[in-house]
Amino acid sequence: MPSPSLLAFAPLLLPTQDAPRSDWLLRERPYPARVESSERELTLTNGLVARTFRLDRNAACVALDDLAGDRSLLRAVRPEARLTLDGTSYDVGGVVGQPNQAWITEEWLEGMSIAPAAFRYVGHAIGEPVERLEWKRVRHCAPDAVWPPAGVALRLDFDSPLERLRGVRVSVHYELYDGIPALSKWITVTNGTERVLDLDRFEAEILALVEWGNSVEVREGIPLEHPDLLHVETDYAFGSFVHDSANRFAVHWLPDPEFTTQANYLLQNPCQLVVSPTRGPDVLVAPGEVLASFRVFELVHTAHPRDGRERRGLALRRFYRTLAPWVTENPLVLHVVSTDEIVVRAAIDQAAECGFEMVSLSFGSGLSMEDESEANLAKFRALAAYAGERGLHLGGYSLLASRRIQPDSDNCISAETGEPGGQTFGYAPALASDWGQEYFRKLTRFFEETGFLQFTHDGSYPGDIDAAARPPLQRGLDDSQWVQRGIVTDFYRFLRARGVYLRVPDYYYLSGSNECGMGYRETNWSLPRAQQVIHTRQNIYDGTWQKTPSMGWMFVPLVQYHGGGTAATIEPLDEHLAHYERMLASNLGLGVQAVYRGTRLYDTPRVRETVTRWVRWYKQHRDILESDLVHGRRADGRDLDWMLHANPDLETPGMLVVYNPLERERTKRLRVDLYYTGLEERVAVSRPGSEGLELALDGTTRSSSRSPCPRAG
Repeated sequence: MPSPSLLAFAPLLLPTQDAPRSDWLLRERPYPARVESSERELTLTNGLVARTFRLDRNAACVALDDLAGDRSLLRAVRPEARLTLDGTSYDVGGVVGQPNQAWITEEWLEGMSIAPAAFRYVGHAIGEPVERLEWKRVRHCAPDAVWPPAGVALRLDFDSPLERLRGVRVSVHYELYDGIPALSKWITVTNGTERVLDLDRFEAEILALVEWGNSVEVREGIPLEHPDLLHVETDYAFGSFVHDSANRFAVHWLPDPEFTTQANYLLQNPCQLVVSPTRGPDVLVAPGEVLASFRVFELVHTAHPRDGRERRGLALRRFYRTLAPWVTENPLVLHVVSTDEIVVRAAIDQAAECGFEMVSLSFGSGLSMEDESEANLAKFRALAAYAGERGLHLGGYSLLASRRIQPDSDNCISAETGEPGGQTFGYAPALASDWGQEYFRKLTRFFEETGFLQFTHDGSYPGDIDAAARPPLQRGLDDSQWVQRGIVTDFYRFLRARGVYLRVPDYYYLSGSNECGMGYRETNWSLPRAQQVIHTRQNIYDGTWQKTPSMGWMFVPLVQYHGGGTAATIEPLDEHLAHYERMLASNLGLGVQAVYRGTRLYDTPRVRETVTRWVRWYKQHRDILESDLVHGRRADGRDLDWMLHANPDLETPGMLVVYNPLERERTKRLRVDLYYTGLEERVAVSRPGSEGLELALDGTTRSSSRSPCPRAG
């Protein structure tokens, strides 16, 4: 089969030094994070964003600025946090009395005061970011991956003026990172009293932001837009393949009833950000204990002439590479649908021979990590050792959420019916139940005793609430989400610290998972083979607006998946080699790993040669292929489709990959924007099998090239 057209770009002339650009996405300046202090203020800044706190009355955030765009994001002062303790709500920090909630002035700040019951600022500490979880590196990742991220940390401490809360300390923690307009925030509550505290609720972030529009009215079916200058998510995210819906339990854009001068007559403009659990957490904090909230992560969309979908997507992908760098691990995995030792050993041998890096015992293989028999543990310990001797990691699959277990009382209980059922996937085990605790104990033992280094956790905890009390872990409905999320993320942290590659079809990236689905309809892998090729590239194009190539898996059904029979599957591999190669090219050419699901990678020498050749090519260009994608033309089966890999830090900072779905050769002039490669003026272009050439870039760093793309390439 002809290969897709590939063009690699490299610098020919260095950028001039008299007028350097300063785009943070091109890493042309380091933008180091620091804390600047004066007599009355502290400012977290890195030259891209700044968050300023006044300290003279109470610590209060009085400015959040996009320095790159010279604009203010904040319009009013709010508390640093808010807690509900033993049924009573308290502000943490902040000042009150702002006469107009539309903007902040120095004069108004001078006249503002502390709310009588608010926690008072008592001091601060400056340090560096620390690991929020351990990342053991045992496989290839991005060459520039750093953990923990470089930057600065600030802790603001608050005590209560009330006698009944004497000894309760609330600390508000910030980290601001080098080279990116992003920060994180969380709170800790230290119980220095001699009694148990009930933390009913917390709000870890409250920001009164500049409104995004000035709609006077509210009309049914036309939602008002929340401010679009700030991307916000948390590590309290689940139940979705995409960040916005995964964070629905924590990130809330709400109307601000105090903002009485807004244009909207019903005061419904959703310009106040509140980050808090929708329910609870309703947890007890014993004397001497410290309770930490989840983390809030904020990325400012700094103003730029190129602002738009692509730039914001690139910023978000840099955000994930910085704050969850394990997502840059991207091993080639064969997913085997058998646990027969002869089949698995043969699959390991083929994977090693072809250059794959991992074998996973897939759903349908018969693997049970819950089987604690010595025979089961010994079998998979031996297979993991066999894989390790050949330079591969072995892993496997377990199903959690979408199952009904026995006894029935160990399933999540519906608050409406008092019975199991009604959860996200119909039924779901309760993680704080006896069964749930045994499940995680068994899986922990399995990984410790077998040495497995890959885990596919299907149907992870999606946020289901549970109306049952399950002592000693869970009090009932209001703490059930908090408790269950803690159970599953503690397990993921355990795996991350062991170097386990963690595939979770849910948004647990910031809690330690490596990969989620790119986003596809599973039954599409039962369509005729030719249609699967187009769907593959469409799904990758759509998914990589928000995900890096390594963050989302795709699917290649070597054997039948949901259906479709012989028209949908690749086995026998030699008979369908042309399609097999198109699927390899469509995934590997865009830096994406797929679920190659079957029992083998080849059945004849020529299939082995084809798979090995593609893997060798992929590894040769791995760093640029796993870099971010700039979107060109989406696949539609009617003409060439293409995307550009871009990374200004690499020796080869750009690679253009062009596909031809037509049954004839196609020559077309493509106008490619090379801005995010960092290249300027003139570039050297190379193409496999052709002589190199030089191209001049126009004033917008675009290059125009015309070359033939082979049929079905």
